[in-house]
Amino acid sequence: MSDAVLAAPAPIGRFARYLSLWVGLCIVVGIALGHGLPGVFAALARAEIQHINLPVAGLVWLMIVPMLLKVDFAQLAGVRHQVRGIGVTLLVNWAIKPFSMALLGWLFVRHVFAGWLPLDQHDSYIAGLILLAAAPCTAMVFVWSRLCGGEPNFTLAQVALNDTIMVVAFAPIVALLLGVASIHVPWGTLLLSVLLYIVVPVVVAQSWRASLLRRGGHAALEATLKRMDPLSTIALLATLVLLFGFQGEAILAQPLIIAMLAVPIIIQVYLNAGIAYGLSRWLKVPHCVAGPAALIGASNFFELAVAAAISVFGLRSGAALATVVGVLVEVPVMLSVVRIVNRTEGWFAGAGSFAATGSDRNRA
Repeated sequence: MSDAVLAAPAPIGRFARYLSLWVGLCIVVGIALGHGLPGVFAALARAEIQHINLPVAGLVWLMIVPMLLKVDFAQLAGVRHQVRGIGVTLLVNWAIKPFSMALLGWLFVRHVFAGWLPLDQHDSYIAGLILLAAAPCTAMVFVWSRLCGGEPNFTLAQVALNDTIMVVAFAPIVALLLGVASIHVPWGTLLLSVLLYIVVPVVVAQSWRASLLRRGGHAALEATLKRMDPLSTIALLATLVLLFGFQGEAILAQPLIIAMLAVPIIIQVYLNAGIAYGLSRWLKVPHCVAGPAALIGASNFFELAVAAAISVFGLRSGAALATVVGVLVEVPVMLSVVRIVNRTEGWFAGAGSFAATGSDRNRA
């Protein structure tokens, strides 16, 4: 059995399916704890080094490392056999999505909703939206691909390639877009965030993966991933509680902030999914590649975005809140994209099979 088959998880589980519900509960719990235990949250906010909050850093590591364990960088060798699908997602992920989100953020934050959003947080909200769009999703893409019958080798190859690009491209793209938006770029903190939340977790996860495969094969890897899942879930929920604990006053003062920030995020998901899906059809890419190409092009690595926003702008910043809104809308919006992809499979009837594109699996 190939790595790709093993890495593709079962259809979306109960926690992931109701992620928006859990986020909603975290909003309530976080706000309540923030008001009831202000001293505790103040102490947590002070626990930082070089603007990196240590409690949040630990929680983010628990979220990110298990996700990166699933990624097989050996699949990069198969990229040359999937040129059209890979090209579509690279174009959308790195040349369209961050820039379209910057434009949407400027349009909605500075203009459409400007009168209803706190003026002193406009720059911070835009920065959070940019951070959210600047990193392609790493983990949930496997679930979305499975739900739309996506080719697992393509999905793995694309995720591995995106993770590799992210190491060198995330900081420059974010810095460029923040500069265009006239937002101060703390380069030292931004680069430290890339080191802590991308480079080091990739090295740790891949070293751990290699060790597990060497000692116990794929069975050991799958068993470890199964054990780590609850820790990742707990870490995600705890991070959200912390964030909403710090953001409680702003949310209670203007509860519509979350809805207003959700608008550009939702638009960019459908926009980028549509561009990737349309390009795939135009290039006669088969549906089993076009589906995950659209989903990879639309989804975001919100765990990294949350961590970077906290590091660069702080726990109480509008940037941190904007990235958390991305978590809130992720699952229902992406599930709707999956439904659209599944219902339009007939559009690709004349595109041929994945074998026609020369997949590495069928060449083996």
